[in-house]
Amino acid sequence: MVDYKPSASILRPLQVPRRRLLGPGPTDCSPYVLRAASQPMLGHLHPEFLEVMDDIKAGLQYAFQTTNELTIAVSGTGHLGMEAAFCNLVEAGDRVLVLVQGLWGERAKEVAERCGAVVDSLIHSPGEIFTLDEVERGLEKFRPSILFACHGESSGGVFQPLEGMGELCRRYDSLFLVDTVASLGGIPFFMDKWMVDVVYSGSQKVLNATPGAAPISFGPRARNKLASRKTKVQSYYLDMNLLMKYWKVNPEESRISYHHTAPIHAFYELKEALRELAEEGLENSWKKHRENAALLWEGLDRLGFQMLAPENVRLPTVSSVKIPDGLDWKKLISLLMNKHSIEISGGLGSLAGKILRIGLMGCNSSPETVQLLLKALEETKRECMTLQSHV
Repeated sequence: MVDYKPSASILRPLQVPRRRLLGPGPTDCSPYVLRAASQPMLGHLHPEFLEVMDDIKAGLQYAFQTTNELTIAVSGTGHLGMEAAFCNLVEAGDRVLVLVQGLWGERAKEVAERCGAVVDSLIHSPGEIFTLDEVERGLEKFRPSILFACHGESSGGVFQPLEGMGELCRRYDSLFLVDTVASLGGIPFFMDKWMVDVVYSGSQKVLNATPGAAPISFGPRARNKLASRKTKVQSYYLDMNLLMKYWKVNPEESRISYHHTAPIHAFYELKEALRELAEEGLENSWKKHRENAALLWEGLDRLGFQMLAPENVRLPTVSSVKIPDGLDWKKLISLLMNKHSIEISGGLGSLAGKILRIGLMGCNSSPETVQLLLKALEETKRECMTLQSHV
């Protein structure tokens, strides 16, 4: 006899409501990705699955615009991409300079510190960007081994221009590490041309796959740093020296017999998402996100909302919208979800209670989605103001 019986809830078959996910992520999956999720299970060393991994590698090289051989997906969400980058590059005492303009810069500081780095930072308010002069002064002052920048800071709705930073990093003998979780596929990014040494992203944003696979790429200078480490990488699971053997990064080496069991269906979905991106073309995807974001911003202006970031550095994938005085933002978000099955999100960190965040990513970036959201926002804003006037 068992000691404990199953709960009533675990005996109920799973039923999930259909919602339009227009927050900062995750996003709705495309029909092709959902179909990939229903494919049969394979073993993580079956030749057919290894072909999927090879396709992912090629698709990520296109998405990142790189020829780096060490271009793979680690088994976890975009956050694990950040962990993988830092724990492979950082040894105790290494100096890291972080550009902080929102939550993800702050998070990068903590992750680097946990890896044993001495962390310095340059700080701007959310919605602001760094100039090359500011970055060069920071590199000259701190002389870090790594410079971190977030390309698409989704907490403040701003994209950080990166051109020229890679050249500065070479001049000051620093590695250039970039977060593209909220930007990859939505705005231009050129890993090789911009001299980025390490970049990571996530599967659940513009790519429209489910969370669970984090794209990452290491360039030659980063691989040299990895090869010259004096200590082992802190994490066995994220050790690129081992993962590159599973992904057969070096063609002359045999594939490792076992490292970990990859998330089979997450990799199916990522492969299909990358196929869709390649089929659409990066330039078309960038143009689509820019144009649909502009439609959203115009519509929000008509409804009396203001944006946090200046238009010239506004992130097209995740927009940060100032909450008008007197508007109950929690009620607005609740009404959108309960009456329209639409998700948008509030702010994080210092911006909590000050902004709303709206995501238009991948298949959700369309004129039809913009119009649907604007109509729902107009109704819910009016209802919120009416309810508040009767309080």
